[in-house]
Amino acid sequence: MAEKTFIKDFTKGSVIKQLLIFSGPLMLSNLLQVFYNMVDMIVVGRFVGSAGLIAVSGGGDIMNIGTTICMGFSAAGQIMISQHIGRGNKEGVKKTIGTMYSFMLLFSLVITAAGILCADLLLSAINIPSEAYSGARSYCIVCFYGMFFIFGYNINSAILRGMGDSKLPFIFIAIAAVLNLILDFVFVVGLDLGTWGAALATVLGQAISFIASLGYLYKKRQVFGFDFKLSSFAFDSPSLINLVKLGLPMSLQHCVVVFSKLFVNSYINSYGLIMSAVNAIGSKVGFCANIVAQALGTAGTSMIGQNFGAGKNGRIRSIVYTSIGCGLIFTITLSVIIILFPENVFGFFDRNTLVLQTAHIYVIIAVMNFNAFILRSSMMAFVNGIGYAMLSFVIGICDGIIGRICLAILLGVNFNMGIMGFWLGDVFASYIPFIIGGAYFWVGSWERRKLVVQ
Repeated sequence: MAEKTFIKDFTKGSVIKQLLIFSGPLMLSNLLQVFYNMVDMIVVGRFVGSAGLIAVSGGGDIMNIGTTICMGFSAAGQIMISQHIGRGNKEGVKKTIGTMYSFMLLFSLVITAAGILCADLLLSAINIPSEAYSGARSYCIVCFYGMFFIFGYNINSAILRGMGDSKLPFIFIAIAAVLNLILDFVFVVGLDLGTWGAALATVLGQAISFIASLGYLYKKRQVFGFDFKLSSFAFDSPSLINLVKLGLPMSLQHCVVVFSKLFVNSYINSYGLIMSAVNAIGSKVGFCANIVAQALGTAGTSMIGQNFGAGKNGRIRSIVYTSIGCGLIFTITLSVIIILFPENVFGFFDRNTLVLQTAHIYVIIAVMNFNAFILRSSMMAFVNGIGYAMLSFVIGICDGIIGRICLAILLGVNFNMGIMGFWLGDVFASYIPFIIGGAYFWVGSWERRKLVVQ
């Protein structure tokens, strides 16, 4: 009964069918997540103005530091669960789940405290325009207060995805998206709470989504395989060691990339309100491609984890190739849309004439970013799925520090290309994970690696 309800076997059957069926709800989940992030920007941009839009974008960038740490550890738990399932180890799954809950929820409190204490320092470091500073500070601090719920929701989703279930996470993120949309209008439009209200809407949506998902898992605990007894939340030493050994490098990899983007944005923001607005909107438009990239990557990670646990390396190659092919079909279509209608796309967020004129300059950056998302996501799914956390960390360093920061300074400052140089440095760096991960994939030495879980 438990296996029929939650656990999906990805070690046999059609790769493309499984990838699309598993990634479909993930795409919808990501779409909703991007949607309710964009709703904050759209509502604030329309009713508060460009300064409010930049405040939400900048405050969100700071808050994403905590979110990326959460993503690293939840992805590690997902990989461990997948590999345990590939080996048929149900007890290992149970111990991993209990350890994930205890470790990550406690760690979320640390992230909350650190984020609130460092908010001013980080906002100053990225050169948020003075007109947007107060709003950005309010937005990121409120979001940091809600970090416990963000961690909790991601734990529940990682557990379900590790077992091969992508439909339930979609349902729970849908709850958050609908609530966020309603509350944005209540707080921002109705009560005129500005960016503070937009952040509060986001946190409340995440909180209710976490409570709903936790309640469902508790209700279905018999088929879920985790009894939620207090003793089950005790730290299991091998699981904790593996979670930290795998999750810490992955979290640091995500953080390095986020910090490098903040560094580049600090230069871009120095060009003033219009360029900051174009950059903020361009980043959100890029999330449209990331919807598909992240869904394929998340699905690929679980599928690769199971097959690596089962020793089926041939299927791992098929998963990687299929993921890249499906993703590029989508990004090519998206590229055509933004090439033909740049002002229409940017006009959803900001009707400022100068912003719409500058959108034409950003088109080539957007197209390059779309395809980079697919290539890097598919290759990182491979690296993470086999549990090679150290390579993931090395890729993050090369992507963030060696690639993004160095290239941005080289092109933007040394070559005197201005804002286009910073944009190009950012997008060129996005291809580094595909180059490094692809080289390791095609060499084939990964086939001799040991499993993370034993």
